[in-house]
Amino acid sequence: MTRSEKYYGPDFNALERQDPEIASVVLSELERQRHDIQLIASENFTSSAVLATMGSVLSNKYAEGYPGKRYYGGCEEVDKVEVIGIQRAKELFGAEHANLQPHSGASANVAVYQAFTKPGDTVLAMSLPHGGHLTHGSKVNFSGKWFNVVSYGVRQDNELIDYDQLRDLAIEHKPKMICSGATAYPSLIDFEKVRQICDEVGAIMWVDAAHFIGLVAGKAIPSPVPYADVVSFTTHKVLRGPRGGMILSKEKHAAAIDKAVFPGMQGGPIMSAVAGKAVVLKECATAAYQSYAKKVIENCQTLASELQNEGMRAVSGGTQTHLALIDIRSTGVNGKVADERCGKSGISLNKNSIPFDPESPAVTSGIRVGTAATTTQGMGKDEMKLIAGLIARAIKDGDDGNKAQAIRSEIHQLTKKFPVYQEPSI
Repeated sequence: MTRSEKYYGPDFNALERQDPEIASVVLSELERQRHDIQLIASENFTSSAVLATMGSVLSNKYAEGYPGKRYYGGCEEVDKVEVIGIQRAKELFGAEHANLQPHSGASANVAVYQAFTKPGDTVLAMSLPHGGHLTHGSKVNFSGKWFNVVSYGVRQDNELIDYDQLRDLAIEHKPKMICSGATAYPSLIDFEKVRQICDEVGAIMWVDAAHFIGLVAGKAIPSPVPYADVVSFTTHKVLRGPRGGMILSKEKHAAAIDKAVFPGMQGGPIMSAVAGKAVVLKECATAAYQSYAKKVIENCQTLASELQNEGMRAVSGGTQTHLALIDIRSTGVNGKVADERCGKSGISLNKNSIPFDPESPAVTSGIRVGTAATTTQGMGKDEMKLIAGLIARAIKDGDDGNKAQAIRSEIHQLTKKFPVYQEPSI
């Protein structure tokens, strides 16, 4: 009997027999992912190997604590998984310490705050309207409720981070920690410059690399790891792993980070997710992944350029990453309407505020597009040109049911050439 024949793992037939209602939804979502164009910058298609670990027997094991120091017995095997993942993370990113346990990017960020600050401390982070994340100081989020978050933003003339403003605010407010990183910023960040500002005011340098860490893993953009005290990120997006979080840090901060994650922020880790993170870290160490990361950027630059040719404007003049922020005011349609029309036409993207946006965050003047998923499918520059035209048509005509259906039909013809999960991985 082979190892695979011995393995008792995911059985979709069992799900169909036991709960056909949920099985039907899973299959419908699979079809949606196969047929529509996925341009959400936060999403990607994991490998079948990652999906296999997520649905494995590792999910059954409770493993509070860390390898060799668990609070439950029977952790000998899952300890191996976490040790392998930690070593792979350190090697891939050149990091001194790695923690694979956070359940999400937001959870990882909670741990960072807990490791280096206390409620009421001042933290400097990027303004949400200029591309920052909820956990960077939103008043509806724990970060904005528990900490004195001072926001910096981008310059109005070029829509790039205003490092002069960042330095001035740091000198004025003496923050305990400075966060760089964003959820809707298409340009590269000057980590060396941020490091200099942190040193000048004695602040912890934290980089929230959730969006671009996959590009770092693929050696397509500069890494924040040599400069930062701590780097947090999600393991999905460009990294193409399971949904979850991770933290890298200098060795001198290792104990504080680990204690903040457990027991400070959460209980037992999801060991199936930890295994999925280990699998994707091995995938990212390949030449094929490095090629992929570079193609993600090339595709996004082509998509942004073609959308400009369609009469829209790329914020900051284009993109250096996997995402582009597009000002669509020239179309006469706001972001909310564009999002809805594209959805009806089979294009998944999201409305997004642009810097100095006159519209509310619920409406917006822009859209955000990303090319991680389409690049995983094997699409290239020619497909990006075609997709840009489809987006423009959807924004213009997507309120017309017949025209929206015609666009969707064209999209389905395109995605049939670039199938995902041909053999169901569920």
